[in-house]
Amino acid sequence: MAHEGLWEQLVQHDGSKTAQNAGCQYVSDAERYVIDFLNTGYVVNLRDREIYPVRTESPLAAAGFLEQLCILAYLLNAKDIPLAGKLVRAESFPGGQFFFRGVHGLPTEQLEEAFGRRLERLHEVSQQFDAQPQQYGDASVELRIFPRVPITIVIWAADEEFGARASILFDQTAADQLPLDALLTAVSLAVDALVGHGAEGD
Repeated sequence: MAHEGLWEQLVQHDGSKTAQNAGCQYVSDAERYVIDFLNTGYVVNLRDREIYPVRTESPLAAAGFLEQLCILAYLLNAKDIPLAGKLVRAESFPGGQFFFRGVHGLPTEQLEEAFGRRLERLHEVSQQFDAQPQQYGDASVELRIFPRVPITIVIWAADEEFGARASILFDQTAADQLPLDALLTAVSLAVDALVGHGAEGD
């Protein structure tokens, strides 16, 4: 079974407390959580150890390996604390300056290529994820990956002299909610989803 160790940890947790920490719902008689990930509701079925979208109610449409990893890691680590309201770079998290480099770098190049010359497309696509426009750079949005994990994507447009630039910023509490590896995976999935939806308009 995928992520068996994470499941073993999760079934030992108090369901109501875990749901409060994660900002999601726990249905005790059905032994399942209902949680939003990238604006999609997922059922986390503890009895059968399956995760699938609420809209399908079918294990046949199970979440992918990485989606399941992120959801389980979030449920295990989330804390019931308020957002700091302060945006920071990933490198500012404890261990972040060493972790977020090389193959673990944030996927900003994908954002630059997809939206650097068509800023309006970022806002169009992000609406599908209930993202909120922000006032940074030439275009920016706040996208909530999990209930307690928002990210802010900022794009500076390409011009004749300079290429596009993109930045991904986090609330200062993000590393309290997810380990760095799971945080990077969740961000990568979010960027893949945005870029994928953006390409559909081509």
